[in-house]
Amino acid sequence: MEVVFLFEIGDNIVYPMHGVGIIKAIEEKEVSGEKQQYYVINMLISNMQVMIPTGKILNSSIRPVTDIIALKHLIHIFQHGESDRLLPWKQRYKVNTDKLKTGKIQEGAEVVRDLMRLKKEKALNSSEKKMFDNAHESLISELRLIKGITKNQIKIFC
Repeated sequence: MEVVFLFEIGDNIVYPMHGVGIIKAIEEKEVSGEKQQYYVINMLISNMQVMIPTGKILNSSIRPVTDIIALKHLIHIFQHGESDRLLPWKQRYKVNTDKLKTGKIQEGAEVVRDLMRLKKEKALNSSEKKMFDNAHESLISELRLIKGITKNQIKIFC
């Protein structure tokens, strides 16, 4: 019986709230008496290794790294999208957390854009500063893995 995997060894992926990683192996492990196939993922930002059952990968929101085609749309949203500056910080923090949990690069870029704009107007509180730093690092690390991206395109997000 042939097994079809969503990702292959060597694929670059994005794991929501953790950043980018590389599929290093697909291993069979026995847990609680049950054998399962696992993706072994090396996370680049935290230098951590994660194992996820192959059968649960679809529900995990893990996705491939964005491609160069989606980048132009992302740049447009980043530069011209509207920010909601009227939300109180607790509500804004919840909205931004929900966006980051989706794992979508567009949502992450919106969080970075909005917090970057807010940061230019006033100092971010410690929770939002940490969120900005993590989201920004995750976004930049993914951008660096896009085939065909230029350094000038990456600088747009800095």
